Amino acid sequence: MLKGYVPPYNATVVQKLLDQGALLMGKTNLDEFAMGSGSTDGIFGPVKNPWSYSKQYREKRKQNSHSENEDSNWLITGGSSGGSAAAVSAFTCFANCESSNLILWLKRTWALGSDTGGSTRNPAAHCGVVGLKPSYGLVSRHGLIPLVNSMDVPGILTRCVDDAATVLGVLAGHDPKDSTTIQDPVKPFTLPSLTDVSKLCIGIPKEYLTPELSSEVQSLWSKAANLFESEGAKVTEVSLPHTSYSIVCYHVLCTSEVASNMARFDGLEYGHRCDSDVSTEAMYAATRREGFNDVVRGRILSGNFFLLKENYENYFVKAQKVRRLIANDFVNVFNSGVDVLLTPTTLSEAVPYTEFIKEDNRTRSAQDDIFTQAVNMAGLPAVSVPVALSSQGLPIGLQFIGRAFCDQQLLIVAKWFEKQVQFPVIQLQELMDDCSSVFENEKLASVSLK
Repeated sequence: MLKGYVPPYNATVVQKLLDQGALLMGKTNLDEFAMGSGSTDGIFGPVKNPWSYSKQYREKRKQNSHSENEDSNWLITGGSSGGSAAAVSAFTCFANCESSNLILWLKRTWALGSDTGGSTRNPAAHCGVVGLKPSYGLVSRHGLIPLVNSMDVPGILTRCVDDAATVLGVLAGHDPKDSTTIQDPVKPFTLPSLTDVSKLCIGIPKEYLTPELSSEVQSLWSKAANLFESEGAKVTEVSLPHTSYSIVCYHVLCTSEVASNMARFDGLEYGHRCDSDVSTEAMYAATRREGFNDVVRGRILSGNFFLLKENYENYFVKAQKVRRLIANDFVNVFNSGVDVLLTPTTLSEAVPYTEFIKEDNRTRSAQDDIFTQAVNMAGLPAVSVPVALSSQGLPIGLQFIGRAFCDQQLLIVAKWFEKQVQFPVIQLQELMDDCSSVFENEKLASVSLK
């Protein structure tokens, strides 16, 4: 739909980075219009996870007597910001922006992505990097192609929590071009080193212990909670009672807003336009049929169904009411004294592409967003931190969720946790020779959860 399109202005987040000396380098891949959880439905084809070619994964495959066939056994990155996560994970860029499909060159490995239901945190977990979704309204959405206006947030992908805080400090603040941004001035984010966690209360939502959760992720989740407890923090089980309704509620609201937002792509003002000259209506239909893939067209049709006059009250309005209940669940938990919630980010490690495509986009999105989309509906900050490698030699991440606009507190806790776990750097032989100094800087004195 937007092939060859050149935006007439920069997104606010891009302009703020340019103002700080960033250099735009190129474009990255993503699911079409950010609709997906695997980065497999982009116009340029699927994104391959760099960990598919890592020494850690290859050695595990050899031990398990798997044939070494890179063409058929490569792994998905997660999505929809998979191109950005892959670029940062593989050290192929030192910052890039998926939300506007741009690569940026800065002094460290930073990235931006769009996060509507987990599209930054999901690929971060699968690619072994840090993925931050800021509080809704903290970072401007101006220039971000909208998927779901009430949930979209420019996210941040980095190799460490400190870098995420640095980027957030640049991007956060009021934007007169985005009325949803906060009015109060935001100071640069600096993260002090937390040495005493005894005053912290960590909440463990019992509803997130789902049957589909892999045993390895569950084990690491439990070990992480034990780590906080052993260091003096209070760890308590909490309840988010409307969690079971969240993914259905998210689907109704997401597709409804998608149907509205995609209406602008009509072939008249910009983007693809078909050659049909039978009538304006025929041109509209042919343009959208040619310009959108099956996933986008499916979500548009679903959304328009929910927004029909006879369905509006039963679907869209009810979903909005459930969204309020979900948001109130988080408010009640944080009002009870909990500082941060600790949850899984994904159900499992990254899976091979051939396994991922056995199920359709909607089914995969419902599975992969189960731990992440409720945060977007509540407008809260959340960050995925890589914890350890699975038995297959692949990254597993855990998610921290904070109070609204308490992003700094959330990152302080995440930074402490990051320093306690010894997450290994990806070993790509062709990069190790050239980037040995970078790898050395990535090493952290820490203890392992494995």
